[in-house]
Amino acid sequence: MHMPTTIVELDSRAVRASIAVVERVQLEELAAPTPCAQWTLGELLSHLTAQHRGFAAAAGGRGGETEVWRAPPPGPDPVADYRKAAEEVLAAFAEDGVLDRGFLLPEIVPDQPFPAEMAIGFHTVDYVVHTWDVARSIGVDVEFDQELLDVTGAIVARIPDGPERLAPGASFGPAVAVTEGSGELGTILAALGRSPRWPG
Repeated sequence: MHMPTTIVELDSRAVRASIAVVERVQLEELAAPTPCAQWTLGELLSHLTAQHRGFAAAAGGRGGETEVWRAPPPGPDPVADYRKAAEEVLAAFAEDGVLDRGFLLPEIVPDQPFPAEMAIGFHTVDYVVHTWDVARSIGVDVEFDQELLDVTGAIVARIPDGPERLAPGASFGPAVAVTEGSGELGTILAALGRSPRWPG
């Protein structure tokens, strides 16, 4: 009997795709611009590393500890740092009973835990989109399977597109028009304020 795919499995696909892309980053590319206009590639990798560690801590009941979310200072091998953090969050999400827990995500709501499935869904969206960000920054392609895109698109469709997206530190910019031929990934990117044709 076919068992439905869990959000943990879908998140794992997104994170594994991100590892494959990040491992192609060269040190001389860390100053490159990214579709996240406020960050260079090195700064984006630092953010992604911190988010993995924060979500891993949240899965273990420590999401309210603000220091676990703090981006680390650049190390000599940010690719290795990223890979280690990614493996940490994959292991944390794979623990027995993780879907029965509440996740504190203080960057979203400081004191109200989110259901695990919702929280891991947020993480999945982030790593589909940010994997594309990294890929675009270094000029490589990335593809995601249809099931992952379908679930990510359904989550993204529920994210409000209001004035809060213009606030400092907002996770996503206002939605932009979908360009012809962008496909499902392009629709997701446009809904979160990214031009699928970046940097054009």
